[in-house]
Amino acid sequence: MTSIDKPTDHRSTASDADAPHSTTDPAAGRPSGDADARAVTEAALFEAFGGVRGMVETVLPGLLFVTIYTINADLHVSAIAALAVSLVLGVARLVRRDTVKHAFSGVFGVAFGVVFAMMTGNAKDFYLPGMLYTLGLSLAYILTAVAGVPLIGLILGPIFKENLSWRTRNPGRKKAYTRASYAWGLILLAKCAILFPLYWWADTTQLGWVLVSLKIPPFLLAVWLTWVFLAKAPAPIDVFAEMEAAEEAEKAEKAGRAAKEPGES
Repeated sequence: MTSIDKPTDHRSTASDADAPHSTTDPAAGRPSGDADARAVTEAALFEAFGGVRGMVETVLPGLLFVTIYTINADLHVSAIAALAVSLVLGVARLVRRDTVKHAFSGVFGVAFGVVFAMMTGNAKDFYLPGMLYTLGLSLAYILTAVAGVPLIGLILGPIFKENLSWRTRNPGRKKAYTRASYAWGLILLAKCAILFPLYWWADTTQLGWVLVSLKIPPFLLAVWLTWVFLAKAPAPIDVFAEMEAAEEAEKAEKAGRAAKEPGES
């Protein structure tokens, strides 16, 4: 059984983790350990979801598409402009050596939208792949939460260096991830409940402006709720540090045995 899978008494882990919390930051008037934990949570969420720049990159292609289409109703010009700005943003991330996921996730989404719209000749189909993705993602959040493997935990676990230790060794953290996954799923499902009727009943510009306006607020609400749930949860178990400690202990044990052998002989 590896150090990752080995069950531990979480109460003792929690007491060790709580030790720094007894120190108080005089300037802030609150435990410095809690502030550090919240800062770590904020940094992890920022890394996972792309931060302010990620939000801009999410909104800009769709905003450009609907703006140009509102002005001249030209599907080809609107689609090419949206794809071009998405490619520029992706290349800029690569130049800055950001992760490939953040660099190309937006490009692929816009490209699928352009292909759909060009194939059907219906400008509203530019938005359809993204809407279907949002619907699928909302169901994935909810179903994984029901199954006891919340998707938000799978996303954030590696960033917190806890991997899947929260499933069996940190029940309070699993509960927080489950609540966060339900929050994401229900928020995205509510967004779909607004957009899909508009896809059938509204024109392209109406759908486009509503979709652009719904890009950021639901996302921020979901991220904020995730932060609230995790800020109240137990600290993550750093399984990488555990593995490194186990390797060091094994090396020390081997060195000790090697030192004894000449004397015994």
